[in-house]
Amino acid sequence: MNELSDQAIALHIQHGSQLPTLHSTMHLYPINGAAHKVGKDDTPWSYRDANWTEVIVGVDPDPANKDRITAWAKDYWEALHPHGAGGAYINFMMEGEGDDRIRATYRHSYDRLAKIKAKYDPNNFFRVNQNIRPAASAKSSV
Repeated sequence: MNELSDQAIALHIQHGSQLPTLHSTMHLYPINGAAHKVGKDDTPWSYRDANWTEVIVGVDPDPANKDRITAWAKDYWEALHPHGAGGAYINFMMEGEGDDRIRATYRHSYDRLAKIKAKYDPNNFFRVNQNIRPAASAKSSV
C-alpha cells in the first residue's frame, strides 16, 4: 500500500474485529528506510515505493474450520486490495495465487527473471514456490 487511507483503516478495523479464531491475525509492516534508498530497477522487488505491506493470516488447528478461515482471509484481502499498489511482497504470497499475481508482483522485472530462469533452470526444477517460469514456457502461458 502506498498510504493508509481512512477507508482502508476502517476496513482493517472491520475485518480485524471479526477474527475467526485467536490464531488468526493481520500484520501491517512499514516499508521505509533502506528499502526506499534502492532504485526500483536495481533489484527484482519492484514495490520499493510502497509504504506498507500486509499479511493476512487465517489459522486454526481444527480442519473443520477451514471454510470459515478461508472465507475470512479472502474477504479481508478482497476488501483491501483496491487500496493496494497492485502487487505483493513475494514471500508473503500463498501457493497457487497464479501467474498473474506473480507477474503483478515482479512487474517490469518478470521478463528479465524469466530469461535468467531459462538459462539456469530451463526445466523449471525449482518450481515449488511463487514460480517464475523459464522464458520459453513463460511466453506460452501469457
